[in-house]
Amino acid sequence: MKTETLAGVKRESNSLNTCVEHSGSTKKSNATSITKQIKLLLLFIVISSTSFANNVAVSNVVLTGQNTTSDFTLVEFDISWDNSWWTSVGTSNWDAAWVFVKYRLKTQTTWNHASLNWVDGTGSGDGHTEPANTNIASANDNGGGNSYGVFIHRDADLLQGTVSYTDVQLRWEYGDDGLADGDSVEVCVFAIEMVYVPQAAFELGSGGTEVDPFYLYPTTTNTYTVSSEAAITVGTTAGNLYYATVQNGGDQLGPIPAAFPKGFNAFYCMKYEVSQEQYAEFLNKLTTAQDATRFPNRNGNFRHAITGSAGARTTTNPYVACNYLSWADVAAYLDWAALRPMSELEYEKACRGTIAPVANEYAWGNTSATKATGISNASLTNETASNADANCVYNNAAGVQSPLRTGCLGQGVNTRVGVGASYYGIMELSGNVWERPVTVGNPTGRLFNGVNGDGVLDATGNANTANWPNTTATGAGFRGGSWITLAVFLRLSDRHSSAYTFISSQGASFGGRGVRVAP
Repeated sequence: MKTETLAGVKRESNSLNTCVEHSGSTKKSNATSITKQIKLLLLFIVISSTSFANNVAVSNVVLTGQNTTSDFTLVEFDISWDNSWWTSVGTSNWDAAWVFVKYRLKTQTTWNHASLNWVDGTGSGDGHTEPANTNIASANDNGGGNSYGVFIHRDADLLQGTVSYTDVQLRWEYGDDGLADGDSVEVCVFAIEMVYVPQAAFELGSGGTEVDPFYLYPTTTNTYTVSSEAAITVGTTAGNLYYATVQNGGDQLGPIPAAFPKGFNAFYCMKYEVSQEQYAEFLNKLTTAQDATRFPNRNGNFRHAITGSAGARTTTNPYVACNYLSWADVAAYLDWAALRPMSELEYEKACRGTIAPVANEYAWGNTSATKATGISNASLTNETASNADANCVYNNAAGVQSPLRTGCLGQGVNTRVGVGASYYGIMELSGNVWERPVTVGNPTGRLFNGVNGDGVLDATGNANTANWPNTTATGAGFRGGSWITLAVFLRLSDRHSSAYTFISSQGASFGGRGVRVAP
């Protein structure tokens, strides 16, 4: 680690993190460079654990261009990640980094979500300034006046590989956050890899023999087409959506309201499951009381390795999917990151895309699953299955018996089936740790209206976004199987636990990921 002082800016950096602090200045009547007004000190930048898994990195973070008339400043940084793409053929989608900013006053311990400008008069429309020498684009959801974050992605077609953007700037409206020009603050930039799922019709159910799958009534082998976000009638009239409830499929009631996310509209989905590094860094931005609620305290069990004290959580398995997460843990992480839970209809869309279903298929589109039989390079950035053809983790395999690193499978096998990817390029939707979508199988789940998180938790560390399933987990379910389940439960249309409620359980195979409505 190296520390340098350049023109009033003190930077500390290593391969993945950069830190910056802002000591305030007196207010002036004209706009001026923040590096002339204030002294920038040291701050830790939080990078998502997925960043470690596939090398998304944020570095060289500084505050610059302070405007004391309009009370904003620019958060400038470099960002890069591997395995990026943009294509207008086939899937017609791209990947992106969801970038958001947290800050705290130096006189306080509480971290807050920064308000980013979404109309800045420069043409970018979201407070993002594009470096002149890159093909970067961005978009965001305005959050009702100010933005909670920005999606940064390629803007050129038929490209893939590593992206690297320097001097990216986000406009932070610190005045809207109640700060004065002279306040001393710490600022953290987070990046989470996401995948764009475009608006399109798709099929529910596969026509196979899964437990409690969706189908077009009355024929269990006929799939149901979702062609809009309109309400869906559930029942035993020809042409309705229906499902059995042999195990935990749900109450077979409806309708599924128009506000419930059907998956027809475009959304972004996390490319990987929440990792231990992501979750540890989330814990480190909570108050002591919030941390006490959200800390799993399962260090040493099935490769869960998050330990330490409040504000100083670490893990020796940073790249491994985080297990021992209850529904309330997952919901809190997503609310804090200004994301939201996915619905179980969005789960099937994210897996299958727009192509015709294959009976009993997995997330990668066929009925063949090759499980990991061991771990190579355990706990390292290049951790993978010892058998190079493995495309999923399931059935408590000897030599594994735990989650693996996110995005680690199918090394050297550049096909959807080979790497275990969904139609849109989303990883581990079958196996590794359970997904936690919102179910259509009970009234609480059907109340979910897809509102995004706002970056703020309640004082005890719980998500507080309206119409999400609460800490009782009623309304949340399980899809996609895990490292401990049989292969049949990895099938993307299997719903044997889709409406099963675990009130507070933090299971060894429980994880999760989030989505966000596309701008």
